Amino acid sequence: MASLTSDFALFAALYLALNILAFTAYGLDKAKASGGKWRISEKTLLILAFFGPFGAYAGMVICRHKTKKKPFTWAVPLFMLLHIVFCLIMFFS
Repeated sequence: MASLTSDFALFAALYLALNILAFTAYGLDKAKASGGKWRISEKTLLILAFFGPFGAYAGMVICRHKTKKKPFTWAVPLFMLLHIVFCLIMFFS
């Protein structure tokens, strides 16, 4: 049982880190965009959103970044939904 608990703790820590990374990337890209500097590619931001959709969504809302770009307006909520469904399946199976 201890292994299951430590596996879950590792998964939760990794998941939190991915969401923090996504949030940070969206904030950093917004700051870079405002300053006219080097940017993070949209592909990279979408990949980060796939692995950390809640952080990406928070970055979109709080930083007001990529909120009008079509791929982001449908992909990030879709990724969030997929993560919720996956968690529900894992929890109830």
